[in-house]
Amino acid sequence: MDILSYKTQSANKSTIEKQWYVVDAGDAPLGRVCSEVARILRGKHKTSFTPHVDCGDNVIVINADNLILTGKKMDQKQYIRHTGYPGGQRFSTPRQEIQKSSTRVIESAVRGMLPKNRLGRKVFKSLFVYEGSEHPHEAQQPEKISITK
Repeated sequence: MDILSYKTQSANKSTIEKQWYVVDAGDAPLGRVCSEVARILRGKHKTSFTPHVDCGDNVIVINADNLILTGKKMDQKQYIRHTGYPGGQRFSTPRQEIQKSSTRVIESAVRGMLPKNRLGRKVFKSLFVYEGSEHPHEAQQPEKISITK
């Protein structure tokens, strides 16, 4: 067998095939759900993974309002943002963020697990988070992924 005949295949925009997946956020704790979602968004579950190409799939996260945080994280974890003005640093807890919109907690967790560059921003656009169990992507025939506790 000729060893030199094996070539490393690099994926590009024309060779990738994006699929759709549904993940239930109420099945497991926040970190476990988001790390699995980030892995699928990035495309690391595929054999054709290429680090500099968006070869990941589209992910729909449902039941964001049934979010599970273990321990005292609901009140002790802090999200920090800045308004841009002097003294404008603001803090909030997951409980406060969930009152505004329960999708914010999942989106910020997944965004933190993706690369901090233009590829990460492009990959993040493939994430769709919904508060209830209904989503408008039935036409794409998404495959359900179960994440155990």
